[in-house]
Amino acid sequence: MASGALLRQLIKSGSEGDSDSFRRVSEKVIQEERDKQHHLLANDLEKILYGRRSASEQAKRFEFSKLPEDKERGLALLQIKEPLRRIDDVVLSDENRSLLDEILEEHHRVEILSSHGLFPADRLLFCGPPGCGKTLSAEMVAAELGLPLAIVRIDSVVSSYLGETAANLRKVFDFIASVPMVVLFDEFDALAKDRADSAEHGELKRVVNAFLQMLDAYDGKSLLVAATNHEGILDSAIWRRFDEVLVFEAPNSEQLKRLLTIKLKGVRREFEVDDSKITCLFKGMSHADVERVLRRAIKEMVLSGKEFLTERHIKSAMRREEARRNRVSKQEQIA
Repeated sequence: MASGALLRQLIKSGSEGDSDSFRRVSEKVIQEERDKQHHLLANDLEKILYGRRSASEQAKRFEFSKLPEDKERGLALLQIKEPLRRIDDVVLSDENRSLLDEILEEHHRVEILSSHGLFPADRLLFCGPPGCGKTLSAEMVAAELGLPLAIVRIDSVVSSYLGETAANLRKVFDFIASVPMVVLFDEFDALAKDRADSAEHGELKRVVNAFLQMLDAYDGKSLLVAATNHEGILDSAIWRRFDEVLVFEAPNSEQLKRLLTIKLKGVRREFEVDDSKITCLFKGMSHADVERVLRRAIKEMVLSGKEFLTERHIKSAMRREEARRNRVSKQEQIA
């Protein structure tokens, strides 16, 4: 709770209709809450103070039917979606949560930064194994900023025609420079692979060169997020082009408890999510793996006519997940 002195100032300025004073005191209240590590409350107060347009309202301002296309195949280079996941829907490490809180605050208070000749971080690199929350976090950032999420379609951008991939990237950068969005370059390594790799042909190296130049020259309105499962193969020159690098990993025991709490919200069950017997079952799994197992377990509960989710349902879904992993592993070995 804000100090008594700040609350008195806030109410006084509000009752007197002094909007400038009310805004200044409100910002002090928000900063005080953030200093106390009350980030969720601080973020909510910022949205109330500065206003927050929904992503759908933001999207209506632009003609997304005119998305840039690949010239040869006529395929859209971007997929636009309204983000639905909010910050409370994402389980993050403490470090990543703190970084994203800071980035969101920078964008919520962009006017203050710009008055001092500063700008919010607008180039983020998300690294880590599949299914650990990179795409979900990009969606969350878009939702919290009230912006549409644009996913760059790598399958459309990469072309077999000489020079066409770089041309497609130019179309993407020209478009996102004028339209405020959160732009996700998923499978980023397909565009930024190490140029020193002797196995790669000259065209890919030209694409990486072009991409680096576009990143350097970018001065648009969108926030760029690049995500990769293979950060080890990225070109060394890529890393310094990003303001922040976030590393995503499989959830630890505390994160597992939070994840289970979110995913089992509203589900009647015969166990507590902080039961070590339950959380140990998910040890080493990614966020996506956990969600898939829980979804299977809940389906089994519903289809069997049971009212409560049990440990037996979880273990049955685990066995199916293990069988799935074995099949995937065999197919990868064949390939």
